[in-house]
Amino acid sequence: MATSLPHGFRSHVANIGMKDSTDDFTLVVADTKCAVAGVFTQSRFAGPSVVVSRAHLSDGTARALVVISKNANVANGPQGLADTHEVVEGIAAAIGCKPNDVLIASTGVIGRPYPMERIRAGLATIPKSIVGTDAEAVARGIMTTDTIHKIAQATVTGSTARIVGVAKGVGMIEPNMATLITMMFTDAKIEPAELDSIFRRVMDLTFNCVSVDTDTSTSDTAVILASGAAGNVDEAAFETALHEVALSLTKQVARDGEGAETLIEVTVDMARDGEQAKRVAKSIVNSPLVKTAVHGADPNWGRVAMAVGKCNDTDIDQNKVVIRFGEQEVYPRQVDAAGLERLSAYMRGGDVVIHVSLNNGNASATVWGCDLTDGYVRINADYTT
Repeated sequence: MATSLPHGFRSHVANIGMKDSTDDFTLVVADTKCAVAGVFTQSRFAGPSVVVSRAHLSDGTARALVVISKNANVANGPQGLADTHEVVEGIAAAIGCKPNDVLIASTGVIGRPYPMERIRAGLATIPKSIVGTDAEAVARGIMTTDTIHKIAQATVTGSTARIVGVAKGVGMIEPNMATLITMMFTDAKIEPAELDSIFRRVMDLTFNCVSVDTDTSTSDTAVILASGAAGNVDEAAFETALHEVALSLTKQVARDGEGAETLIEVTVDMARDGEQAKRVAKSIVNSPLVKTAVHGADPNWGRVAMAVGKCNDTDIDQNKVVIRFGEQEVYPRQVDAAGLERLSAYMRGGDVVIHVSLNNGNASATVWGCDLTDGYVRINADYTT
């Protein structure tokens, strides 16, 4: 049975001819104006969709969210911004709200303007009564090079309220906020200020901890809308459920990295503080040498040691560091040839866990990424041609 949107939301998903015959226009509309929170890319080349959406959610409310996939509309100057405003105004006219109640996200090739004639034609086909509730269709409609749509849901303990999240993204993923494009919808009643605080905490522990290729997109957008249709909820229970949804999507994104075959999970613990733990973990998961070792099922722990050492923190002492692949310690207590064979077999699985203890504090962090394959090179070498 297909996953449905939470109460208070309706959707319209269509193909308007942005690139091919797959769906590329996704509109989710709330029955009434609702609470909203969002975080966006910190790129200095942020697209007009990011600029407009940042401004429109500044009052903590919104009515609709539209995603145009397969065209990022970035680096197109004043015309790109004007086109974005035209799309937002067209959505507002179609559903009967103010333009500043509409949020927009775009994803695809940078530097190509919107094909406005096709978009105008698409806007004209928005039904007067939007009735769709299929969240799976929403997830599919925002895909670009994704091999599979990404969706997760959870129920808030002690209530009937649901949270449904979708995400897209497989490349250009190293966030400085949340990442890529992810949309979450809930029928829980949460005030905008509380929703914003909870959302940012959850994003920092999930989407801010994923990396495929160290590249931050110009269009990263993460938004949550709360219709309130299911009434009040316990905020702690809501945050737990939201974390469950976001973590699932984070792992789905990492597992579907362009050309990826293996999900890499890196935990750094016993660190000085959380910032150090995350920075060291990211250094490991982002290392091309670590990524290729995982792809080749090569338990070369020296590459992990390299990635820890290049962080150059003066309180990291190589004589205290412990490195493990899975549950097997590989440094300082090294394994014999038979042990390395077992580790190689472990690394041929779909998930590889790397665990590093710095032993200079009590903080920890976990991040997720993927191996580096020839498929990643091929996809990105041919992306625009």
